[in-house]
Amino acid sequence: MKSITSKILVSFLVISLLSCKRDLKSENIISSANIVTYAKGFSIENYNGYCIVTVKNPWPKASKTYRYILKEKNGIVPDSLKQNSIISVPIKKIVVTSTTHIPSLEMLGEVNSLVGFPHCDYISSKKVRVRIDAGKVKELGNNHDLNTEVLLDLQPDVIIGYGIDNQNPTLDNLQKSGLKVLLNGDWNEETPLGKAEWIKFFGALYGKQKQANEIFSKIEKDYLNTVEIAKNAKAKPTVLAGDMFEDRWYLPKGTSWGSILLKEANGNYLWKETSGTGSLSLSFETVYFKAKDADFWITSGQFSTLSEMTNSNPHYTKFKAFKNKNVYSFSGKKGKTGGILYYELAPNRPDIVLKDLVKILHPELLPSYTPVFFEKLK
Repeated sequence: MKSITSKILVSFLVISLLSCKRDLKSENIISSANIVTYAKGFSIENYNGYCIVTVKNPWPKASKTYRYILKEKNGIVPDSLKQNSIISVPIKKIVVTSTTHIPSLEMLGEVNSLVGFPHCDYISSKKVRVRIDAGKVKELGNNHDLNTEVLLDLQPDVIIGYGIDNQNPTLDNLQKSGLKVLLNGDWNEETPLGKAEWIKFFGALYGKQKQANEIFSKIEKDYLNTVEIAKNAKAKPTVLAGDMFEDRWYLPKGTSWGSILLKEANGNYLWKETSGTGSLSLSFETVYFKAKDADFWITSGQFSTLSEMTNSNPHYTKFKAFKNKNVYSFSGKKGKTGGILYYELAPNRPDIVLKDLVKILHPELLPSYTPVFFEKLK
């Protein structure tokens, strides 16, 4: 009797396990499209009829994780996830709040979905500027004081915001008004490819994960190929970065995005040993003592000519790179209304930035390449 009872119990357990397995399989199949390799600030989990996008680090030292459910048509979201923000995808209308979001829309072929932006003059994209000129992209005012009335009239499917810290009452009020707000932390990524990988975030919103993966894979391949090319350089020139703002010299810390790119380009960035991902704030004397003989100088972008630099600070002429006219800037490449292209596109296309830097530091390695962002100041 005991044996029969045991067999019945085992059979019941097997049936139960198979049933659970079948239910999980039918509701929660995770595909390979959720692989995020370099970015640390978000993840994507794909299931039948919906996916979960988790934003982990939208600003430095953020303690809260944000989870968004992207629901496909006829998709069924489990009760256990319904306390999260649920967005129907693919979205049709979007508002973004940083120019760094624009290239993802353009690369995915979704420029026509953009209906609003704060400070439209900052946008450089030619395709988006056509829509702005046609009145199809509305001006939304300041980033931390968005025009709620216009947004409520637009009724976008999502608003892509970003945070500097946990204080953003404007976004909180928009959510209370019934609008969907998703936080994007691309700016907080520490590596060039990590920033670029946020195109997958936008790919999920448009139901274009496969396309987003393919776009990123090409960027990654081109970037890594350029890294290998740079390794063939016969010399490693010294590099100074940044310039004075008011009474301080600001330049990238040693583990920042810009410093990593200079390292990958096989340049000897003179502050590469410092730690941190932000900017150093140094006196002129400190910088001059260390970098007066630097071979190249990559400025911050506030100057377009050498004369502008000397008008701002005549002591710039004391640097070897200035004397040899090896000073480069991205300030000359602007959109129709003055927006600087580098600020918009560079974080999304580190492959291009890296090629530019290799061309500057080791022109013999890329003889037929013309830089996209940087120009030698005259």
